[in-house]
Amino acid sequence: MFGLGLPEMIVIGIIILLIFGAKRLPEIGKGLGKTAKEIKGISRDMKEAEEKKQKQGDEATQPPEKDEGKGTLLDDIEPVVKDIREIKEKADKLRKWGRLLR
Repeated sequence: MFGLGLPEMIVIGIIILLIFGAKRLPEIGKGLGKTAKEIKGISRDMKEAEEKKQKQGDEATQPPEKDEGKGTLLDDIEPVVKDIREIKEKADKLRKWGRLLR
């Protein structure tokens, strides 16, 4: 472990004990444990997301199935684009009113 032997680890432990004190060591240990657990969970989530992305990439390389009941991607996007345009127009109006009120 980083070329540290038992004597070096003991010296480091004594220095930490002197700096933080015996009462704070359990708190520090809990904090380090929680941090390690969170890092482990984040790395697990990232691996799962990468696997999911790869799986979706494999599915994306396959030709899409034609289904008469489903619309195209453009049909799905059009209502969203209209909503975005309406929101942008409202935001522009609010900016104009804001400038007028100054």
